Amino acid sequence: MAKKKRAIPEINAGSMADIAFLLLIFFLVTTTMDANKGINRKLPPWDPDRPIEDNPIKERNIFTVLINSNDDILVENEYANLKDLRDKAVEFILNNGKGDCDYCTGGLRSPLSSDNPQKAVISLQNDKGTSYEMYIKVQNELVAAYEVVRNQLSMERHGKPYKELTSEDDIKAIQEAFPQIISEAEPLNLG
Repeated sequence: MAKKKRAIPEINAGSMADIAFLLLIFFLVTTTMDANKGINRKLPPWDPDRPIEDNPIKERNIFTVLINSNDDILVENEYANLKDLRDKAVEFILNNGKGDCDYCTGGLRSPLSSDNPQKAVISLQNDKGTSYEMYIKVQNELVAAYEVVRNQLSMERHGKPYKELTSEDDIKAIQEAFPQIISEAEPLNLG
């Protein structure tokens, strides 16, 4: 008697392609992608009817921050550390050179620095070779300087930090007292 060959059991793979396709569609639909948000800056709205102002800014009202290609920081023509940048910016904003700012507590009132917070402009310029990391760190320190002065005024007026204010009028009053004016110039080859 001859032995019968046993049939090898097979798995029906006819519908595997359909299942794989359905899984692919499911994962494409349910997966979320992270989008790069970039730097959180709100630009002023464009108004084509707005006249071009020829309002020269006094040199003492400009706080100059330069970053070279070696990531060295030059503040007001002197080398500075990143950790000192926030304090120097706060000192500049609160200077009150003219003495007409009644809420600028702690200002040095130097005639060589800013007249008052409304006229204080922070000018940031970097080299084309500056690392992105250093540029962001400097940006953060300058924005943090405004947070420091706004928190200080908010604590004096309302007894709570600026970020905890809920009244739109209170927030607007603090922002008008310390407007965040950071001017960014086009990168150069500073060296």
